[in-house]
Parts: sequence; C-alpha cells; structure tokens
Amino acid sequence: MTVWLFRAGKQGEFENKFLEDNRIYLTWDDLNFDLMKVDSKVTLYKTLVEHYNLTKEKTAVNWASQIWPIAHAMELGDMIVLPSKFNRTIHIGEVVGNYVFDESLGSPYYHYRNVNWFATDIPRDRFDQDILYSFGAFMTVCKIHRNNAEERIKQMKMNNWYVPKTKNVKELVEENEETTSIDLDEYIYDQISERIIQRFKGHKMETLIDELLKAKGFTTYRSPEGADQGVDILAASETLGFGDPKICVQVKSHDTPLDRPILDQLIGTMSNYGADFGLLVSWSGFKSSVAREIPKQFFKVRLWDSKTVIQQIFEHYDNLSDEIKKEIPIKRVWMLDSESE
Repeated sequence: MTVWLFRAGKQGEFENKFLEDNRIYLTWDDLNFDLMKVDSKVTLYKTLVEHYNLTKEKTAVNWASQIWPIAHAMELGDMIVLPSKFNRTIHIGEVVGNYVFDESLGSPYYHYRNVNWFATDIPRDRFDQDILYSFGAFMTVCKIHRNNAEERIKQMKMNNWYVPKTKNVKELVEENEETTSIDLDEYIYDQISERIIQRFKGHKMETLIDELLKAKGFTTYRSPEGADQGVDILAASETLGFGDPKICVQVKSHDTPLDRPILDQLIGTMSNYGADFGLLVSWSGFKSSVAREIPKQFFKVRLWDSKTVIQQIFEHYDNLSDEIKKEIPIKRVWMLDSESE
C-alpha cells in the first residue's frame, strides 16, 4: 500500500467536490489529453513544455512528477490523504477505481480516480509532528513515505485514528530522500496547536477563549466549572457589559469534531439568555453536518476551530494577559513569500 498526498486546490476550493463525488481530480487547468497515452515521464515533460509553452525546465519537471502518478503510479488499494483547507482536519480514502480521462467533464476535472473516503474530519492533532510535516508538502500530488509513514498510518487506522501508545515502528528519516518544500503556514499552525493543546486542555481552554474575547474589547462572564447549562462564557461590549452585541459562547476541547446537536443546543441557549449571537468553539473542528449549516446561521453564529483560535491569537497577541503570553510565547517573523515568485 502506498500513501499519496492529494490537494484539492490551493485554497481547498475543490474539497467538497472531491468528497461528494467520491473521487480525486487532477485539477490542472486545461490539461485536456489522455495521460494513459503518454508512455513515459520524459514524454510527459516534453508534452507539458509544448502544451503550456513553458520556458522553465524546473517547472515542467515539477509538474510532470505530480501529474504522472494518477494514471501510471497509483494502484487500487492505495491510500489518499487529503488535508482540509476549511479546518484543521484530514480526510483519508482508498483508491477503488482505475484512472479515467473524461473530456466532457470540462476543465479542471478531466482526470480522476474513484475513492472510498472511509475516514473524514480526523483532527490534525492526532498525528505525530513528523507525519504532519510530510502532509505539509507544497505539492498537489506526492508520495508520503518518510519515517515509515505508510506503516504508522496503517497502525493509526487500526487504532481508531489515534497514535498507538506503544510504538514499535522505527522513526528515522531516510538519508537519501530529497527534501520537499512545505506549507510553512500549516507547519507553524501545527507547532503552535501542539503547544496550546498541552497547556489548555479541558476547562482551561475556556480561559484562553475568555482572554481572547477580553483582548477583543468584550466584557465577559464565565460559568463556574461543572454544569454550564449550555453556555461557558457570556460576552458583551462596553465596560460593564451592557452594550451590544451580546454573545453566548460554548467551548469544546474534545479530540473529535463537533456534530450538529451541539450547534442546535447553542442556538437554543442564545434565546434563553437573550443573546444576539453565538460563538461555538471546537478545537478539533466540525463535522460536515455543522459545516452545511454555516450559510443558514451566518447572521447568528460563528464557528471557531483551532486554526481560527490561533489566528485570533496572532491578531490580538499584544492585548493578551502576561499569563497567556507566558504559556504561548510567539514572535512575528517576516520573510519573502515564495508563492509570489
């Protein structure tokens, strides 16, 4: 079994289509020729240079290495890893169909394979950091095999997508493996996420969210630890908290994505407390049943997953308390954007 990383667009714009169609598409614009008729990577390279009028050899070589696998390297039973761009989760499936070229589907959906998505919305925090590092490869398609990744992911599958407590797999980067550019933003989020979940487990996560709301200018009230009657934090503007908007906040730090009933509970709680809006915080993200409700609840409810919480920390870090800064010591670093080259 080979594990393949597959991406659904730079911003995840094709992710829902991948999941709903039970397929992976090679979303290369205007790649309207049958890859099965290309007999080698060298031929593919030459074809891409002509097809796209490429002037840089490195670009053609890079593209060919990512385009070739869907038709010529992937096999039935191989595993597909699809990192979500909507929240910090991973979708995993099995290749169950041969390569198909269908020009009638239009660009960029000419090339696909059928996939059984047998595990969706797995929180990123369940994976070891070196595996996440591989998932951050800055490529649309690539093979994941550093540090015996195939065997370790297989073990996680057998352990309900948790890393086994007793690891019997040797973790060692292959010395002859070429380095691959990674999504640095995602790597940074993974590092900070690991720190936060270590320091703010359980009820302590409410402390972090409470501090963030104060940093944003809200006056807050926290429910005592224990029965919260559907609300963890109440927040409102102005010094005494008598202004608008009035917000009910529910915070969950579970290691599984939240399902629809929790959202419905929050909406009912808003009415009970006379709140204008609701904020639902789930460190491990939300299942698709919740995501589908986002448009309907756009004017009433906001959803924060771990990535959004980290973004809020970045935005309001200077206004956070010294205690929070001590637990999450971060600094701003400026660098050139390699994507703009």
